[in-house]
Formats: sequence, structure tokens, C-alpha cells
Amino acid sequence: MMMSEEHTDLEAQIVKDIHCKEIDLVNRDPKNINEDIVKVDFEDVIAEPVGTYSFDGVWKVSYTTFTVSKYWCYRLLTTLLGVPLALLWGFLFACISFCHIWAVVPCIKSYLIEIQCISHIYSLCIRTFCNPLFAALGQMCTSIKVMLRKEV
Repeated sequence: MMMSEEHTDLEAQIVKDIHCKEIDLVNRDPKNINEDIVKVDFEDVIAEPVGTYSFDGVWKVSYTTFTVSKYWCYRLLTTLLGVPLALLWGFLFACISFCHIWAVVPCIKSYLIEIQCISHIYSLCIRTFCNPLFAALGQMCTSIKVMLRKEV
């Protein structure tokens, strides 16, 4: 009875920890999954080689336009689509987890149980038929002698 209560308390604490996890608003990519993929700055997209420079004012305005438009477009898209896409991805990964837990793992376990039974039958057949055959062939070959001579 005591173990069951402790187990239930532990489960309740784990569920509470998962749903009440503190969100880091400063470092929003703690595992660096987007380190090199979507980190795009003006210099990564637009570059003028030596000898083909635009006016300095155009370059500065282009830089500012690119940076500000990227910033606000991202903010607008995340405002409009962030929550619906989070819902969609949450649903998708819940479905994947459900299928893995309730279909894939049981199928694999069932396969392993059945293949184990078949492997015992296969092993029995090998020991019954092949072992005596190869033992007899080995006995027959024990009387063979090979002599090597070196002729000059």
C-alpha cells in the first residue's frame, strides 16, 4: 500500500513538472537545433564583390530594409500561424507517439516472440539432421593425408 502511494505521488510530480516547466524566454534554442540552418543575416544573402559597389546610402538602406522586414515578417507570421502550427505539430507528434506505443512496439514484441519459437525449431532441425551429417563427413575426411613435396 505504501509503495503504491509513493508511486502515485511520483507520477503526479512528473506530470506536474512536464506541464509546468519554466520556459526560457532568452535562450529559445537551448539544444541549438537551428544553429546553421535558418540563421540568415544580410551578409549571408547579399554581398557585393570588390569593384561592383552600390552607393553607400543604398547599401545602408538595403541592409536596414532587409533586417527590419525579416524581423517584422517573422513576428507577423509567428503571431498568425505560430499557435495553429504548434497545435498541428503537437497533434502529429502525439499521433506518432500513440502509434509507436500502441502499435509498433507490440508488433515488434509479437514478432520477437514468434521468431524465438521458430528459432528453437530451426535449431532442433539443424542439430538433428546437419550435425550427424557433418560429423560423418568429418570422420570420412580424417583418413585423408596430404603430402607436399618440393621438387627441384
